[in-house]
Amino acid sequence: MALLGIDIGGTKVASAIISEGGDILSKETLKLDNRIGNEAGRLVTDQVKTFLEKGITDRKINSIGISVPGISYKGTGVVWAPNIPGWEEYPLLEEVKSVTGPIPVTIDSDRACYILGELWQGNARGCKNAVFLATGTGIGAGILINGEVLRGSNDIAGAIGWMALNKPFENKYAGCGCFEYYASGEGLVRVARELLSEERDYSGELKNKQNDNISTFDLFSAFENGDSIAKKVMSIAIEFWGMAVANLVSLFNPERIILGGGIFGPAIRFIPAIKKEAEKWAQPISIKKVEIMSSGLGGNAGIYGAGYLALTNKNN
Repeated sequence: MALLGIDIGGTKVASAIISEGGDILSKETLKLDNRIGNEAGRLVTDQVKTFLEKGITDRKINSIGISVPGISYKGTGVVWAPNIPGWEEYPLLEEVKSVTGPIPVTIDSDRACYILGELWQGNARGCKNAVFLATGTGIGAGILINGEVLRGSNDIAGAIGWMALNKPFENKYAGCGCFEYYASGEGLVRVARELLSEERDYSGELKNKQNDNISTFDLFSAFENGDSIAKKVMSIAIEFWGMAVANLVSLFNPERIILGGGIFGPAIRFIPAIKKEAEKWAQPISIKKVEIMSSGLGGNAGIYGAGYLALTNKNN
């Protein structure tokens, strides 16, 4: 018997057959390639059908878990995924169950899946209280309290991209939130563009880049080479990451805060500086007790979390 874990992102769908002991037996990643609405849904259901057929010859799949980049409404099976046009109220559970028959299917938000994956096979093993701070295109937090994922009254808990970390409020924060505006993957690029427009005498590595073509890869590369703009961007981000970590520590008193997502990654080197910043702001006893570390699962955190959903719901 085996589990099927599916991690849907803003640009890809990663699927894996996972043993009940937590070993990835087979994995495939497909690009969304700008699919929207039903087209994106069809890519997911086609993946499910492919792996169900494969499971018959390898190991029979007895449960399916799916991670979505947004909100999963438990009561209806409808999802909201802002990075996939047409998925504002998308009936993903109904579509997937149309091709799975009696096999149980469970859907949850990516931030919940990240912390569940770490709880099962990563750096939250053994924890009752832990937070996964996911920084990629956007920012979210999977929050584990007393061994349970914190979901909130509308399944939206953990949307900390909207955490208010600067004043006064500016209209530019409305679309993504203050924290995400400055310290997500898109935020790093956004801040770099703003600094480039302000510093007329700048002659560094990013000078000849068209603003629309700057990437996070460019920023980290420029940082490595001592570029002044890239260093300012990272300094600003470290302050915001540190304040966010401090707030999470003060609110939830976790055993561990795990930094993951595509940016951590290359930003792992900043963890000591982030902790130093957090120590300025956080509840002083709690910050001394918490461990701050990178993900133990890297890019597979969402897949493992989806696998854990399947494992814990296989008899439902």
